[in-house]
Amino acid sequence: MDRLQGRADSTGAWPRRVLIALFAAACLSCGGGGGGMSDGKASVGASPIPWTGTWAVAPWATDAPGFNNQTVRQIVHTSIGGSAVRVQLSNLYGSKAVVIGNVYVALRDRGPTTVAGSTRTITFGGQQSVTLPAGASIASDPVPFDVPPLADIAVSVYLPSETPPRPTGHDDSLQDVYVAPGNVGADPGFTGSTTNPAGQAYYFLTNVDVQNAHATGAVVAFGASITQGLRSSSNANRRWANDLAVRLFNAGMAVGVLNEGISGNTFFADGEGEAGLNRFDRDALAQPGVKWVIVSDDAVNNLNTASPSSAQDLIGAFQQLIARAHRVNVKVICSTLTPFRGTQFWTSAVEATREEVNAFVLSPTSGCDAVLDQARAVSDPADPASFLPAFNSGDNLHPNDAGMQAIADALDLTSLK
Repeated sequence: MDRLQGRADSTGAWPRRVLIALFAAACLSCGGGGGGMSDGKASVGASPIPWTGTWAVAPWATDAPGFNNQTVRQIVHTSIGGSAVRVQLSNLYGSKAVVIGNVYVALRDRGPTTVAGSTRTITFGGQQSVTLPAGASIASDPVPFDVPPLADIAVSVYLPSETPPRPTGHDDSLQDVYVAPGNVGADPGFTGSTTNPAGQAYYFLTNVDVQNAHATGAVVAFGASITQGLRSSSNANRRWANDLAVRLFNAGMAVGVLNEGISGNTFFADGEGEAGLNRFDRDALAQPGVKWVIVSDDAVNNLNTASPSSAQDLIGAFQQLIARAHRVNVKVICSTLTPFRGTQFWTSAVEATREEVNAFVLSPTSGCDAVLDQARAVSDPADPASFLPAFNSGDNLHPNDAGMQAIADALDLTSLK
């Protein structure tokens, strides 16, 4: 995006002592200034290190009432680590300009608190404050900062003046966000903070990118609520994209995993986010370091409705996305559509359409570069139109934590080489 436009435990959290040790090592290696930075890229010898996304969310208009002289501390769970960091902020769906007073990044300790001494100031063109016009997004300057993989960092954004309601961000984040009065982003204890009363969401923050000399690229999980992780455990990072990041880390593969799912999203109609076909170039192909896109579950929402799409239309959407990705040398991993017998709109005719789309995805002539067979991963072998009970969250549509893990386990990691 252009300017102005150790080992984790079972929960994915790094022990506090490990985070402190990692940060201390980073300070020794980074020195006191921004040496080695040029045009937003760090260098190893003569070779610049490109940016790779370690975390992302798909922007849309949130349901929040807005902010005024408040600091918002947002918790980001990384996929890959790096030696430098930048953040991207967006006012894409804002109705007027938004003033960003300052931004800080730090290692998270627990809850809203951060590790003392880890806070770093984020700047934009050398300035701490920046104004985002309506419709604009911005990438920050690079900051030397040792970002651990599979760990939590905190990004604190101070909003000094009133912002309009429904700020750009991402609802249903499954991660608590903390709000405090005044300009307290540099305070490790985040004095006076409360859990955001508007619910779990991200505001203005859409991306965290790192410079990692060993990174081979990023994979974007593009889809709807199953991709977003709806019905997985809150504050636990149990979305299938998170589980995939753990698999990649354990396999020694430095691949960023970016979650661009929006609950309720479809291929063809705006509503819960822009239509998948409309947002694909921005939310998938424009991500830093993207090499692969997993096209996941938008089509499920096109079927699980009172007016289901035809197999021809859904196959055409897959073909269009494949062609657009291939034009910019990005590979597409196509996902089969998961079952949903037992939901309001399931019929035998809709099931036949799902099976026809899945047959296309699995066909050697589909044009897909690889396949993630989500349907096989979570369906009941005795009744393929239904979830395996052990993987059903209870609504017959979304997988539970175990189902999310099954989806992540179903991807052949050689497809990301």
